[in-house]
Amino acid sequence: MTDLNDQWFARAKDVIPGGVNSPVRAYGSVGGTPRFVQSASGPRITDAAGREYVDLVASWGPALLGHARPEVVDAVREAASRGLSFGAPTGAEVELADLIAHRVQVGDLKPVEKVRLVSTGTEATMTAIRLARGVTGRDLLIKFAGHYHGHSDGLLAAAGSGVATLALPGSAGVPAPIAAQTLVLPYNDLDAVREAFAVHGENIAAIIVEAASANMGVVPPLPGFNAAIADIAHSHGAMLIMDEVLTGFRVHPAGFWGLQASQGETYLPDILTFGKVVGGGMPLAALGGRAEVMDHLAPLGPVYQAGTLSGNPLSVAAGLATLRLATPEVYAAVDASASRIADALDAALTAEGVVHAVPRAGSLFGVAFLPEVPRDYATALTQQSYRYAPFFHAMLDAGVSLPPSVFEAWFLTAAHDDAALEQVLDALPGAAKAAAEALDPTLLAQ
Repeated sequence: MTDLNDQWFARAKDVIPGGVNSPVRAYGSVGGTPRFVQSASGPRITDAAGREYVDLVASWGPALLGHARPEVVDAVREAASRGLSFGAPTGAEVELADLIAHRVQVGDLKPVEKVRLVSTGTEATMTAIRLARGVTGRDLLIKFAGHYHGHSDGLLAAAGSGVATLALPGSAGVPAPIAAQTLVLPYNDLDAVREAFAVHGENIAAIIVEAASANMGVVPPLPGFNAAIADIAHSHGAMLIMDEVLTGFRVHPAGFWGLQASQGETYLPDILTFGKVVGGGMPLAALGGRAEVMDHLAPLGPVYQAGTLSGNPLSVAAGLATLRLATPEVYAAVDASASRIADALDAALTAEGVVHAVPRAGSLFGVAFLPEVPRDYATALTQQSYRYAPFFHAMLDAGVSLPPSVFEAWFLTAAHDDAALEQVLDALPGAAKAAAEALDPTLLAQ
């Protein structure tokens, strides 16, 4: 007998490619039917069949305060009562840009002086790359294998045969000449970065890097890595684009850059991109940097960017309300909850004898079925990922919604109270047992 989730998925596949509007939602790596969410409140979501789950996806990060925080909903409702979209400047977007610039500061370090609001993280990173190329007059870009910066053509590049080899297309529909403008290097490998600059340095416009990797599982930068690539880029006249679409305002009031700066790792990115939390769950993203860089954007400069819905008043209202409520106490609560769950995850898998690591970057964490935290994409791919599907479904059956891929981060929110956390803790031992009992499909095929 099918439930409403099955019915919705069957209907969706008739009218939406794959039945989803973003691929990982299809449960392709864990199997089964995606849960069609009909509502969410605080730390919980409710699916189409009326089942409730403690949510550790948090809309892939934006729900820092929890779902449907009343003050945020009220701000959006009030904004909507004044009109949904104007295609004109508003005072609220000035307030949000100012708030972003003032939050991204640690001591005297202030990498963001001006901000441009856009609608999506893909749009923010795409614009940041165009801006870096426009400022430097160079074409090549360095990115790292396993890092995701949106789905614009130049960023869907797959690694070539060597660290100084221009990339090949990583998706159908990406022309080879566009992919060839990107160098894809192994993450956390400074020698590879130095070699790429030795070969192509005068043509490299920028390095783009996730502030902390969270799209190949959580893979934190090695100590000093982000500062070192900033130094290498700047010594060759190139720029550093710090992608904080996921980590920005999620792990610290000033993002992962701010977390590192507050711990003594000081460096200055040239452009930072933000998304997710900055819009409070509404479609909004941003890029920011020094005034001398940002002023290359039209209408002041020759680098063109535009968007009818950029600075949409509803999204801006949600972003303002969320950032104003994201106090140090909120970050302390999320950090504490993340530590509690991450430690319990480690203990549960250890008790079942499952080879694993629990990588962390601030309050972000996840599981890797490897003996130690991976340092790059190639290593992350060697894990016993077949263990995740039974682990995932055991948690789902116990009323806990995890990301439907082992290569995604888990997210806690300020709304995860003791009751929600206890439900997660109670579910972990059974899920760990399911992971331990998982059979390697390559052995079954022999």
